[in-house]
Amino acid sequence: MKVSFIASGDSFITRHVAECGYPGFDEIQSLIRSHDVSFANLEMTFHRQEGYPAATSGGTWAMTDPTMLDDMLRYGFNIFNTANNHSGDFGQEGVSATIRHLNERKMCFTGTGNTLQEASRACYLETRHARVALIGVTATLDPAAIAGGQGADMIGRPGLNPLRFRTVHHVNAEHFAMAKTLSDISQINARTEQKIRNGYLPPFPEGTLPLGNMNFMLTEGDEYNETIPNPKDVERTVKEIEEARLQADIVIVSVHAHEMKGADSQVAAEFVERFAKACIDAGASVVIGHGPHELRGIEVYKGGVIFYSLGNFIFQTETVERQPFDAFHGKNLPIDTKIGAYMNHRSKNGTKGYIVQENIWRSILPSWEVEDGKVKNVVLYPIDLAQKGTRSQRGIPSLSGSEETLKHIQKLSEPYGTKIEIKDGKGYLVL
Repeated sequence: MKVSFIASGDSFITRHVAECGYPGFDEIQSLIRSHDVSFANLEMTFHRQEGYPAATSGGTWAMTDPTMLDDMLRYGFNIFNTANNHSGDFGQEGVSATIRHLNERKMCFTGTGNTLQEASRACYLETRHARVALIGVTATLDPAAIAGGQGADMIGRPGLNPLRFRTVHHVNAEHFAMAKTLSDISQINARTEQKIRNGYLPPFPEGTLPLGNMNFMLTEGDEYNETIPNPKDVERTVKEIEEARLQADIVIVSVHAHEMKGADSQVAAEFVERFAKACIDAGASVVIGHGPHELRGIEVYKGGVIFYSLGNFIFQTETVERQPFDAFHGKNLPIDTKIGAYMNHRSKNGTKGYIVQENIWRSILPSWEVEDGKVKNVVLYPIDLAQKGTRSQRGIPSLSGSEETLKHIQKLSEPYGTKIEIKDGKGYLVL
């Protein structure tokens, strides 16, 4: 039994592919369609104002016409993640509307649902030689977008499958005392301390101190920062992987995470590494990362492969059709400002933000095979998203054969002990 896979990163799609395609479309479509399983992350909500704009968004309120799903299918993708920081941009109604439009097209997707149980569950793709399961989670989220579980006598809540985490700052006695002083002066913990006195919360464990959303822990050794995945979210995902291993031949996991290690946006946060390895330990063969809109390294772990971020596949944020009142009000712009002017304002006329960052516009499509339970023949295809094009051209993918992109992912992967050989415009992972 041999099954072929190809995966892409974020698809923020707001424009249709022309009926006759575009230069490079046929080549990339042919590559995607040549695989049994073709993955994409749908970083949009797909509906016609069928939900209310949330008070906060994932950056841009991501809504596009549901017919854009037909374009994703036209590329050749057949399995999708819908859990990301834009899932809740239009509230619970936007989540449910997107689900309806996906179901109308009989698309295989996971990561969101009308309850937490649905959002957590794997989707199953039937291929010629095997049944493949996908589980999708996101760490980057607005808490209001998290799906609620179906209760014994109360309905659940539409939303996304979360991977929450907490950050702990391990500090010495001097810095711990500083944090305590700040807590006393600012009274930032006053409400929490009141809840402790009233019995609603347990006392702070000895040697620990919250400071707003931060957590400090006294250490006698070296100082360091640690990110820890939420145990309940990890446990829920592991159980879903174990169930999927019983019901399918191959399991893959998709994780959306902008969070980074320290100040380096090209390195995934520690909790993402822990989570990804827990997924491989539980029986997943590959973990597909995306979220930061740029590439991150690749790690080979216990026979599985972790792609910490595949960057973008389609990135058309500048040509969203609409934005809500909050978007304009937040930037002190008149509410009748047109989208083109809004985008010019946001990017300072193309001089700031994603537009000028080269890493946003180069990416890879990894291809691999799973045979007899083992990952084999991992090939990396570099793609380009036309950074230097006009607004109507930017964000459209084509195969590039770029050795520069391959050398970039090669360098990002070195800290994990991963070796990538480059030949004829492709990268070959040494397993």
